[in-house]
Order: sequence, then C-alpha cells, then structure tokens
Amino acid sequence: MTNSGKPAKTGREKSEFLWGWLFILPTVIGLIILNIIPIFQTIYQSFFKTGDFGKGNIFVGFENYSKVFGDSEVWQSLINTLKYAVVEVPFSIAIALVLAVLLNRKMKGRSVYRTIIFLPMVAAPAAVAMVWRWLFNSDFGLINNVFHVHVKWVSDPKIAVFAVAVIGVWSILGYNMVLFLSGLQEIPGDYYEAASIDGATGIKSFFHITIPLLSPTIFFVLVTRVIGALQVFDLMYMVMDKSNPALDKTQSLVYLFYKYAFINKNMGYGSTIVVLLLIITMIVTVFQMISQKKWVFYN
Repeated sequence: MTNSGKPAKTGREKSEFLWGWLFILPTVIGLIILNIIPIFQTIYQSFFKTGDFGKGNIFVGFENYSKVFGDSEVWQSLINTLKYAVVEVPFSIAIALVLAVLLNRKMKGRSVYRTIIFLPMVAAPAAVAMVWRWLFNSDFGLINNVFHVHVKWVSDPKIAVFAVAVIGVWSILGYNMVLFLSGLQEIPGDYYEAASIDGATGIKSFFHITIPLLSPTIFFVLVTRVIGALQVFDLMYMVMDKSNPALDKTQSLVYLFYKYAFINKNMGYGSTIVVLLLIITMIVTVFQMISQKKWVFYN
C-alpha cells in the first residue's frame, strides 16, 4: 500500500503502462507537430500582415478580422462551401447507406460490387478531376452527348458548385459504404428474424431496426463528412480553371485561403480566413454533438 492508501503498482502494471505510452507516443508526437502547433501558429499569424517580399511581419491586431467580416469575397466563398456541403453530405450518406444495406446481403458477386464502389477512394485525385472535367465538358462531354443537352456544368455560375459536389459524392461513396458495412455487421440477425415473424416488411425493418442500431455509425460519418465538406479544396482546385467565369461562385473558403496565402503571399489574411473556418467548423460540430442526444442510440 502507498501512503495515499492506494495499492502499489506491480511490475507487470508498470511495464504495461510504459509500453502503452511507447506505442501511442509516435501518434501523440505527430498530432502535436502536425496539428496542434500549426493551429496555434495560424492563429498567431492571423494578427499580422505579411511584410514586403514575405519578410518582416507587421502586427496589425484585429485588422485582418475586421477586414474578413467586411469582405464580400469571403462571404461568397462561405456560401459556396455551404452549398457544396448541403449537397455532398446528405447524398453521400444516404446513397452509401442504401448501398451498404444492399451489399450486406448474401448475393453473387458481392465482393466485386464492393470493390467497384470503393475504387474512387484509391484513384488519384488528379485523374478523377480529369475524367470528370471531360464528362462535364459542355461541347464534347459524354453527359451532354448522351442526354442531347448543352449544359455548361462547370462554367455556369448557377450550377458549377453543385456539379463539383456531385464529384464529391461519387468520390466518397466507397468510404462511407465501408463504414456502414462494418456497423451493419454488428447488428444481431435476431432482430430481423423477430421482425419478420411479426410481419414487418424490409422497409419497416430498415427504418425501425437498421437506422436506430446504426445511428452511432451514421453520426460518426455525418460529423466527419461535414468537417470534410467544409474543408473541400482539391476538387475546386483541379476542376475549376483560374479563367473559369464560375470560379467566384464556386471557390471554397480553403481555396480562398490558398489564393491569399500562397498566390498573393498574404499569409496573415489567409490565416484569418482559416481561423474563421475553424470557428465555423467548431460551432457546427458542437451543435451536432448536442443534437445527437436526441437521435443517436448507443447499445
């Protein structure tokens, strides 16, 4: 016994404690160096204005923040980001959930279908963007030629952001489906057998058994996808040309950060945009954490 009244740790417990910390130490160090420190550096940088030739930062206090809140380009980029998220998040979750339920059944070629749907996740983003730019081409694109229409999918300011969101849905379906499949396999089959005996149809079982028991997985996917959608950049960068007339109505907040920080060399203002995005993401996440108590059921 120790002086505090607690039993002393045995050699085995001390060894397990030490080895446990040794195993997680690389991850902790990586998080600190690659995530935690850059966050504080970005917040610090947002209070400065980049000096001439990128040197000699000048402290400006909250000047960047006051400029951000009055910048119409920032608010337009925020609207674009929200438009993208409103399309990408619900559709990617709903479609992936349906596909997971269908492919969780015993059927011929199930592994092949799963692989095909997951393939976009392992494809190079540049290749994905190149293929979709060809599909969306208004003059000789496959979509316009198949349906005999002439729609400027990625150059019309009214629909370009939604066209990019379609690519986002297609790209993330496989990842969401795998997560849902893992959750579905944890649901005991006894529930469905009891429901079928009581005369419940497949649709009723889906809404009254599958969704409630899968709600923790759905919540996890929802949170991660909202964060991912708010941080969208690669699709915007690779699909939209700088000369594209729809760029202003399509560029996301992260794209705007990239433009100010790495093209205009205004690191301070770019950091301020990122801090704004961080605050928005935190608010949305906190709201999700609070609201999940009403619809997420933990076994």
